Amino acid sequence: MRRVLITGGGTGIGRAIAWAFAKNGDAVTIAGRRIDVLHTAAEGHNITCVKADVTDEGDIQGMFQSPFDIVVANAGWGSSGKTAKLSLVDWNATIAANLTSTFLTFREALRSDPLSSRLIAIASTASLKGNATVPAYTAAKHGVLGLVRSIALDVAKKGATCNAICPGFSDTDLAETAIKGIMERFEMDRATATAKVAAGNPRGDLVSPYEIAKTTLFLASEGASAINGHALSVSGGEI
Repeated sequence: MRRVLITGGGTGIGRAIAWAFAKNGDAVTIAGRRIDVLHTAAEGHNITCVKADVTDEGDIQGMFQSPFDIVVANAGWGSSGKTAKLSLVDWNATIAANLTSTFLTFREALRSDPLSSRLIAIASTASLKGNATVPAYTAAKHGVLGLVRSIALDVAKKGATCNAICPGFSDTDLAETAIKGIMERFEMDRATATAKVAAGNPRGDLVSPYEIAKTTLFLASEGASAINGHALSVSGGEI
């Protein structure tokens, strides 16, 4: 039985990934700041919950009391606002939540004995292109991709891989927040606001968290052993 760690595993994409691995028969651990949310996500599944702040070095080290075979760095969020209006506090918080958290998580995985054989970062299509309205988030996700590609070179001869999944706008709480924000700001109905959020996807819809979960299962499989340092876009053809 493989041991799997997923940060930010209580909601959205992380929860879908946790459920997919648990259904696959793996021993899953999910980590996050809200233990009640983690427990709700774990109900009915072979899932262990760990309360942790992924930006805290001590919390991350505490998660690795035993090694994991697969580590998914999923936790992250981003503040919006063009560069000229972005505060240093919001910049630093966004970098910490997305890039520093991935660094801390993967560093502990690499220090494990044995080291984790599959390292997977949930990045974003923001890792692959610019976005004027979320510059901090975009910069952080570009950084995640650079880290993934660097680690991939480091572990290539050690029987491990490191890859990034780059989802487009997904059907999660974050998308719901964006939809509600557009509805309020532009006085749009829900259908029009949803279409606006999903406009970047040629399919015209939001990516399902379960599509991302299935992609994660693939990258963790033996069939993906030669895929290393890759940024896999799961966006319906957005990029």
